[in-house]
Amino acid sequence: MTDMADVQGARRTGRRGGGGAARRAERTAPRIEAARYIERNIPNFEILTPEAIEIIEHNAETILEEIGVAFVDNPAALDRWREAGADVQGERVHIPRGLARALCATAPAQFTQYARNPDRNVVIGGKSLVLAPVYGPPFVRDIDGGRRYATMDDFRKFVKLGYMSKWLHHSGGTVCEPTDIAVNKRHLDMLQAHMTLSDKPFMGSVTEPIRATDSVEMCKILFGHAATEAPHMTSLINVNSPLTFDNTMMGALEIYAENMQACIISPFIVGGAMAPVSVAGTLTQVLAEALAGIAYSQLVRRGAPVIFGAFVTSIDMNSGAPTFGTPEASKILWGAGQLARRLNLPFRSGGGLCGSKLPDAQAGYETANTLNASLLGGVNFMLHACGWLEGGLVASFEKFVLDADQLGILHSIAAGVDVSENGQAMDAIREVGPGGHYLGCAHTQANFKDAFWRSDVLDYRPYETWVDGGGPDSQALASVRVQRMLDEYVAPPIEQGIADGLQDYSDRRKASEPDAFG
Repeated sequence: MTDMADVQGARRTGRRGGGGAARRAERTAPRIEAARYIERNIPNFEILTPEAIEIIEHNAETILEEIGVAFVDNPAALDRWREAGADVQGERVHIPRGLARALCATAPAQFTQYARNPDRNVVIGGKSLVLAPVYGPPFVRDIDGGRRYATMDDFRKFVKLGYMSKWLHHSGGTVCEPTDIAVNKRHLDMLQAHMTLSDKPFMGSVTEPIRATDSVEMCKILFGHAATEAPHMTSLINVNSPLTFDNTMMGALEIYAENMQACIISPFIVGGAMAPVSVAGTLTQVLAEALAGIAYSQLVRRGAPVIFGAFVTSIDMNSGAPTFGTPEASKILWGAGQLARRLNLPFRSGGGLCGSKLPDAQAGYETANTLNASLLGGVNFMLHACGWLEGGLVASFEKFVLDADQLGILHSIAAGVDVSENGQAMDAIREVGPGGHYLGCAHTQANFKDAFWRSDVLDYRPYETWVDGGGPDSQALASVRVQRMLDEYVAPPIEQGIADGLQDYSDRRKASEPDAFG
């Protein structure tokens, strides 16, 4: 593997991803404000006692050894496990106690995902928190068009909004599923949108192994030789809970791991349906599945970057629908974070999750519960940070900007309390003294611009002014914000040869096979 200094040097000298013309254009383009990824200056909340951790870890190893995990339709995976010392019976792999944990130890504790714009690089792991948008909905919603199937035009709008959102660090992946393009070809357009309409980090395709290969090949066009020497993509590999690893997801994981691209190994669990109803039982299954998936990535390539994922919701026992923002989900998130840190691995969970059909009070409550739980629980990579509605079936334009705005609060809380001389404000207290006010004192005048976080969407006007302005609710305010951001959008500069190369690759791949919509 090429030394990372060489990779970074290639990026700094602009040998790929930019060039002289792009740098000149960048100097004259409007500046898009983007906050750096979060680095926590606050402690993590830990809900599990040492005794509880010991029980869960012991039980997870028992699952792997006695019950085993299934690797379906993947003979190569079974061969890898046999060679590693597992007992393979049919498609079920029984992993000896301690083997999976030993394999996981070769994965990095943290890594940098490189972006087209080096200022947008993100560190995943340690005390960092990287925020990425909603992933996967087939439907979109806005205040004018209501709920409808997503199109590629919708997808491009979301990528632009993500690029324009100050507090969002990552462009994400399938922000919505563009159903107007063939299933076997839409990933090419989605990747091209992320690569050209934004310069933030992005995710690769995982819906078929060949689509993961396309992601790697397009990444090579964008980044050149550096693309497969360090993580330039992060991709979501869901476990088919309970305890099943299908050949589609594992095929994509194999391609990404072989090319040193990061994968989130994430059990996808609806508690009570795909895992036990108890918090401890679900955490045990989450740990067993994550151990098996992460260990397998290291069998494919030792040192491949991975993220320990946990996407867990509870279920409404009356309707069978998944629920979000519940206390049980928070407990599982906090516990899974502790288990991930015990493995010395980055942790993915959380997001702006809700079951609401509209960006209303239910959406706000449930989203706030999950966002705050994620911040306190030590999440390093937060997918679905903005835009999620209706249990993940819908990507909402208005909720996207409402959530993205509120992510600024996470930045503020994560910074902790400033106890510097300026933060102590003793000069202000001395100046004002008893009975005075602080509005005009020197400390306030020096700090008022940055002292308090302020929303760019919500309404702070007095009642009379708000009424005179039409009395807009949050959805109406967000709709105006969406349009303003799209109107102000300016694409980040990119070397024309690279843009042409991406278009040529997409065109050739689309022409190589007929459309498939099934």
